[in-house]
Amino acid sequence: MLKNRIIIITGGAGLIGQEFVKAVVQQQGVAVIADINEEVGVQVQQSLCLSLGSDNIDFMRLDITSVESIKNMIDILHTKYGRIDALVNNAYPRNKCYGRHFFDVKYEDFCENLNLNLGGYFLASQKLAQYFQKQGHGNIVNIASIYGVIPPKFEVYENTSMTMPVEYAAIKSAIIHLTKYMAKYFKGMNIRVNTLSPGGIFDNQPKAFLEAYREKSINKGMLDKSDIRGSLVYLLSDMSTYVNGQNIIVDDGFSL
Repeated sequence: MLKNRIIIITGGAGLIGQEFVKAVVQQQGVAVIADINEEVGVQVQQSLCLSLGSDNIDFMRLDITSVESIKNMIDILHTKYGRIDALVNNAYPRNKCYGRHFFDVKYEDFCENLNLNLGGYFLASQKLAQYFQKQGHGNIVNIASIYGVIPPKFEVYENTSMTMPVEYAAIKSAIIHLTKYMAKYFKGMNIRVNTLSPGGIFDNQPKAFLEAYREKSINKGMLDKSDIRGSLVYLLSDMSTYVNGQNIIVDDGFSL
């Protein structure tokens, strides 16, 4: 479904990013791991090439908050492949103070985290969209969250040290609306923009949290990281040619 398409995945060396890379390669596309951590990114590239038996995985060091870094990536990929078909905004940069409880969040940290993540999504989208406009086609998929759609269910965090960060809610809800803005702004440019909003992804969270989360879901509860791969492939493929400005939720009914 993605044969020979060049697809950039920011944060491609991370937990979900690696699954997206696998999904693209298994559909015969070329996945570009665009990650700020070069050492980890190269290791992931080599590991996935070996496990998947494919050379269709590239690596580019990318800082989504740097205009020069983004432009450099675009220039190198255009020179190498002659085209770029899609951008998956999946990176999640944050500072060392991210994730504190509401009353402990400092204003400057709140602003910095919004700038890193939401600002990075905007900047990457802006520069790739300029390239897509000249190219004549393009596709952007933004990764948001169910907590960009509904308020937090704080009760699932009881009896744990976890919380749902206020920055996360602000960023993810804004990403969903930024998607709609861009979809309309790019009218006539043949550039599609959609959002994918996953529910919670299992990552060895505390048992109390997992049980409480499952009670709020329909069947499974927390998703495996591979459970959202199919939705991404759909949004990147011709199967969704006229899906534009939409937010696809994959959460086993948690948001109901």
